[in-house]
Amino acid sequence: MKRVLCIVMDSVGCGNAPDAESYGDRGANTLGHLYERIPGFSLPNLERLGLGEVLDLDRKVPLHPAASFGRLTETSAGKDTTTGHWELMGCALAEGFATFESFPLEFVAELEKRAGVEFIGNVAASGTEILARLGEVHLQSGKPILYTSADSVLQIAAHETMFGLERLWALCQTARALLDERGMRVGRVIARPFLGGSAATFKRTGNRHDYSLLPGETVLNRLQAAGVATIGVGKISDIFAGSGISESHPTQSNAEGMAVIGRLWEAPRDDDHFILANLVDFDSLYGHRRDPAGYAGCLQEFDEWLGGFIGNVRPDDLLVLTADHGNDPYHPGTDHTREQVPVLTLGLGREVGGGSFAEVAAWVEQRLQP
Repeated sequence: MKRVLCIVMDSVGCGNAPDAESYGDRGANTLGHLYERIPGFSLPNLERLGLGEVLDLDRKVPLHPAASFGRLTETSAGKDTTTGHWELMGCALAEGFATFESFPLEFVAELEKRAGVEFIGNVAASGTEILARLGEVHLQSGKPILYTSADSVLQIAAHETMFGLERLWALCQTARALLDERGMRVGRVIARPFLGGSAATFKRTGNRHDYSLLPGETVLNRLQAAGVATIGVGKISDIFAGSGISESHPTQSNAEGMAVIGRLWEAPRDDDHFILANLVDFDSLYGHRRDPAGYAGCLQEFDEWLGGFIGNVRPDDLLVLTADHGNDPYHPGTDHTREQVPVLTLGLGREVGGGSFAEVAAWVEQRLQP
């Protein structure tokens, strides 16, 4: 029985993307700035896997004897979650997804007609900003909030109990279908449910749902066709529109994701399997909200969990830790940042890094191919 685990630390970039300036991200460095600006910050277990060498930290710790480490550079156009994950699994994009400041009025009118709703918003904004601006209007009018960001996303926010969670999900599915019919290459439609009765108490819930474009062929499809179990943890199934995923375990937080990873890793099974997990709290709770202290604390919580997990990795297993883009909490704005990402492995047995995100797909396929 062969097993591989890849954990994508959502947005944990390490700076130095050669084309960062063209994305407005010159100088962005998610991990580097946390180490530089937060006194006493350290991630001893990630450093033991080589993170200190990747970041060229002054202090060094004894490396795990099976560790390999390096940097990966995204070749796809874009700096969003979908683009990063697809390239990690071997599907690079030559053309970036479509982005909007607001969606065409004719498209919005057709979506309203099909779904039987009337929207408010249709602007580019952060999630917290849009709730502060329009959340109370939504409660008074019952009209869902349509918005986007610098990423290729169409987002719809609605009150989970007043508007209805199932209704919100169905509305987002209608939006996804209409975008695809019209060839509008928006990477994700995201349902953003929230609770609370006023701007001061509004809080997004964990019942978010992403509806992605269908990717081209990935290593997930090839492994699944070869009889390897492909297991998604977190929002993986959403990111790949279910394509190539044998088994999905959605989660609502890093803590739940880490618990699910541990349970799946130790579960008795006799089939070859690949677990692909996304831990999103770094990005959604702290990167976009430009909260360096929260981001650092979240990384330290993961590092502590990792210290206990590493002992369960056998010599014949493959563990890969990496990221999908950056989201420097010290960088201006609230959007992702175009960065290289660290890659730390156990069980690969050779030097890594220097290539594209798609190197990860090659390692996984080589280890699990029949």
